[in-house]
Formats: sequence, structure tokens, C-alpha cells
Amino acid sequence: MIIENNKDLKELNSFGVSAICDTYITLESDEDLGLFLRSPKDHFILGEGSNVLFTQDFQGTIVTVALDDLIEIKHTDDHVWLKVGAGYNWHELVMHCIKKDFGGLENLSLIPGTVGASPIQNIGAYGVEIMDLIAEVNTYNLSDGRPEIFSAAACEFSYRDSIFKNRLKDQYLISHVTFTLTKRNHQTNISYEPLAKAIAQQQISNPTIREISDAVIKIRQSKLPDPASLGNAGSFFKNPIVSMEDALRIRHEYPSLKTYPIDDAHVKLPAAWLIDQCGWKGSRRGDAGVHERHALVLVNYGNASGSEIYQLSEDILQSVLRKFGIQLEREVNVL
Repeated sequence: MIIENNKDLKELNSFGVSAICDTYITLESDEDLGLFLRSPKDHFILGEGSNVLFTQDFQGTIVTVALDDLIEIKHTDDHVWLKVGAGYNWHELVMHCIKKDFGGLENLSLIPGTVGASPIQNIGAYGVEIMDLIAEVNTYNLSDGRPEIFSAAACEFSYRDSIFKNRLKDQYLISHVTFTLTKRNHQTNISYEPLAKAIAQQQISNPTIREISDAVIKIRQSKLPDPASLGNAGSFFKNPIVSMEDALRIRHEYPSLKTYPIDDAHVKLPAAWLIDQCGWKGSRRGDAGVHERHALVLVNYGNASGSEIYQLSEDILQSVLRKFGIQLEREVNVL
């Protein structure tokens, strides 16, 4: 276990904003977990900091779970169950699966963060959500240190949400996640329009999981800035799910609005389009801004504070509410 006091988190969050925490603990083994859980304290669990915005110094303890083991725990002719440590880098896991020809994660290529964060956020992209691939989540109850296993159903997954982000927020530490992946007869998904177009442009009729991954990476790199060169946390806001009536109301005035069906009564709207219509794309306030190629991405051009980025996001929320009557929600965890 590595313990550091008065740790600057600037290099540990993808926005690159400076914030000092009282204590920073890195858990590198099961033994470290045991020691930590025997003396639980108020804390925040941080992965790679790719979905968090620090708006002030953190008065307390921040914990990083650095377990990065990967085990194929079960095989059938068609499937493999992969148990992965919470500290394993997400994109490296996807690339490992592509190399092994394990199907399911390819649409989620190049998403920043760690495996442990994936069920909390129910990460998703290009027509795929991780809830459909998770078999179970290994956790520890932070109140008493007991290990508990959550089935996929027990995780209460919904769009960019889970029991760990909602009802049981900050009550459990995730140590491992087990995924069910295909070994053959992969059920590839190219339903998302930009991905389907990218595949069609290559004149590929039956894309492999590697070809889908390559296309996703190319699309993401063309739209989203690399946090290593420009501080950001990817999509800052959720795409709102609204009633059919609300969608028709907006489309009556804005016929170009695209909608994505959820059920008979609800559709998902592109938050980027709503924000762009309010004139925010490419705007900048000092070093806090909205990316010029993607209105969902708030960026730090150098020395923006977390509070400046937060205020920008608040002004965007209010302008979308005024113009469209739609309340956006932040994806990013604000501290």
C-alpha cells in the first residue's frame, strides 16, 4: 500500500486541474485491500480520473484500486468469462480481447478509464452498453469490509447509471468485473449511424470485431481530443431521454433534429445537437471552453480551474433549458 499526504491530483485527472487531497492511497494487492478495509474511513475512490471534475481541494482520502489481474475463469465452445481487476486500463482490455478474438467490447474501444469504473457508469458507445456484457461485479462493502458479488441484474443498470452510481453510491469498493464474451459467431453491432457509414465506406459487408474496433477508434480520434494534449473528460453531458411529445415539439421548430427510439413513448436526443443549437460549440472563456469539433466535450486549454469549467457547464445547462425546455444531466462526477 502506498500512502501519500497532501497529494496534488493535477496529473491524476484527465481535465488536468489542480486540487490537493489530504491523503492519497494506492491499493496494489489483495493484501492492501484487506489492510485498507480493516480501518475504513471517509474517502473517494478514483480510477484514472477520466470522469471526474475537481472544483476544489479534497478534504479527505482518495483511494486508487490498482489491481490489474486478468483471468479466463470459464470457457464453453461459444463463450469465455473474463474476470478483470478494477485497475486494468479499459482500452488495453479491449485490445487484449481483439487480439484473442473475444467479441463484445469492440464498440467500446478507446474509452478512457479503468475496468472498475465501467459498471458504475454503465459505459456505452456506438450502440453497445457494458451492462449487456457484465456477468458479475466483485465488491467489498465499505461499512464492514465484507465481500459481496453483484449479478448484472442486481447492479440495476440503466442509461449511464447503476446501483453504484445511484442508490449505493460510495458504499462499495469494486475489485473485479467479470465479462461474458463470445469466442465465435460474434454478434457484431454497427447500428449506430456514423459507425455504419464508416464501415460502408470501406466496402465491408461483414466486419470483423477488429475492423469495428479500428473504425470506432478512427471516429473517436476524429471527434474527441486526446486528454494527454488537451484536458477533457470526453462527453460531459448525458444524451437526454424525453417523451415523444417533447421530441415532436422540438422537431416542429427544428426539423433537422435526430431522435433515437428508447421505447414506444420515449426517445433519446443528441445533447451535442442541443448544445450546438445554443451556440456553444467552439466557445471559450479564458482556458475553459467547448471543443470546436464536439459540443459535448468541455476542455481545459491550459490553466482553467475546475470551478471555471463547472460554471461553464452550468451556463450550458441553463441555456438548453431556456431554449428547448430540456434539462441536461452531467455525466462527469463533480467534486
